[in-house]
Amino acid sequence: MNMKKSDLALSRAREARAAIERLYIEMRHLFNHGNYMNPGSKGEVLTDALLTLSPEIYGSMGDANKVELEGLLYVIDRLPRGIEECRLIKLISEEGFGKSDFDVIVPAARRRNCYRIDKDQMFIEVTRGRSEIYDILTHLTFLYMEAEKISAHAMADDGKPCLEWNKLSEIVEEGIEINEKNKELAITYLSSLLGRTFEETRVATERMNLHFRTNNGLFHVVYWLGKISMNTGPGCLRREITFSPTLRERIGHHIYGEKWAEKIKSFLKTKKLFDRPIHIISANPHSVLNSIFAWPVLKKHFGNDQSIEQLALLLSNPQKGDLREKVENYALDCGMYELDDPSGTNISVQIFDSSQFDLNELSPELSVNKTYLEKEKPVLIVMDYAFGEQAYETMDELLKPYEEGNQSRSMNVESISIMGKAGILTGGKGDIMIPTAHIFEGTADNYPFENDFEKEDFTDCGVGVCEGPMITVLGTSLQNRYVLEYFKNSSWKAIGLEMEGAHYQKAIQAAAFIRKNISRKLTLRYAYYASDNPLESGSTLASGSLGEVGVKPTYLITQRILDRIFSSKQPEENHTAGNNGTVKKKKKKIK
Repeated sequence: MNMKKSDLALSRAREARAAIERLYIEMRHLFNHGNYMNPGSKGEVLTDALLTLSPEIYGSMGDANKVELEGLLYVIDRLPRGIEECRLIKLISEEGFGKSDFDVIVPAARRRNCYRIDKDQMFIEVTRGRSEIYDILTHLTFLYMEAEKISAHAMADDGKPCLEWNKLSEIVEEGIEINEKNKELAITYLSSLLGRTFEETRVATERMNLHFRTNNGLFHVVYWLGKISMNTGPGCLRREITFSPTLRERIGHHIYGEKWAEKIKSFLKTKKLFDRPIHIISANPHSVLNSIFAWPVLKKHFGNDQSIEQLALLLSNPQKGDLREKVENYALDCGMYELDDPSGTNISVQIFDSSQFDLNELSPELSVNKTYLEKEKPVLIVMDYAFGEQAYETMDELLKPYEEGNQSRSMNVESISIMGKAGILTGGKGDIMIPTAHIFEGTADNYPFENDFEKEDFTDCGVGVCEGPMITVLGTSLQNRYVLEYFKNSSWKAIGLEMEGAHYQKAIQAAAFIRKNISRKLTLRYAYYASDNPLESGSTLASGSLGEVGVKPTYLITQRILDRIFSSKQPEENHTAGNNGTVKKKKKKIK
């Protein structure tokens, strides 16, 4: 009897969810054990589970005849330059290497410090919790799977290296420069080894060259992945991933988050800002800065009619560094403080003292109540994006009282606004998602809440908007089509997936309801912009960054957050309206 299509999809979704569970159980086991080999029985458990799961972001990973190029580019951007040359990978805590003579290597798309110890060893510093460990191990497992394909393709039927491999070896080992004369021939050799078309290989080569300062280029990466894989067979040295004793001891103890939060609260006290109304915002550091200060600085150059979005697009141009510097210097003179981060969280912080703003110089697009701002003088704490479980650690520590001697003082937190990027299931890149609840993948935990934002706040803004529950996933690189379709089409009716929401909400609810460190009347705002659609071919995270498409939703959300804060708790008639002449007053609170 044939299985119905819906039953088959459900069966595959269950199989994929079981594979995710096996992956995380095994990764925790390997972490506690302290090391594992690849190839090796423990490494094969991760490989088998990843193959069963077949995440969308890794595309054709399961096809032995093709090296998955988009997935490879995605992973290389998130791992340190030169990792393809290293047989020994060690995950460490912050253990003093930052003060050594080893060069710090920072991947293009992940804020983590890495150190090349010698020709065989790469150390990766983990300060953002278990989510970062899972992220690295998943990427390494994928990388080694593709390396096995490359080494298999490199061997001819007689057991000797094929012509294409020998040519690639000459290019890399002899440092032959790829120029207009030999580029097409070199790409032809490479495409044969990868099992991909000439055009696919050419595009991948050009994409990797965009980040040439943070990687070694596709020819070099493919060669070294294949070479090390050839030398790790029976009787040869194998790849080994180890975890330092210090890292294993520190994980889960909030060591970095505590230092990070302590510095923020100490700074607020020193500047006599601690007792003011506090508004915490998790967002891109540039979006709040530019929304408040770009217009008064740049209107002198470009006129009064420039919108916040137009100015943001202008400032996003890499060649406009001088203008970005002008805006930042003006902000530093008008109430913005930048806190350096010696804690290791890699979460930068800006603090804005509204009492130093020139309220007459704010963009007319912002809804501002001058009476309220002059009387209450709210303070904005803007924190950059956390990573997975790190969101709980940082928010939990930030909302704790400040301890000084025998005194304990809680901050007067009036609102928390979370702007994030997420995968969308019911739209496309650049759309906006308004969550009504966070559902934690793989657990029975779910967090419904009163969101001060709703869909209507973003309609008629030129972007798609959807509203509903969102899934907080254990890792964006582990998402399977069948699992996502289950969350989308079942009674969960999920609109998207992200990595931090449930962790933030867990910390907020504990602080408000259990520990009573903050008011239960706290206002919450969550809004996400879509960085990818994992259900659409060519629209996964591996397909590349949002670029300018992300500017509009980022600044729309930022502007709505600032509108709420700058016109807070006042009768509507006292508000100074934005350009559209209306202000929407919201009254939703946590109850």
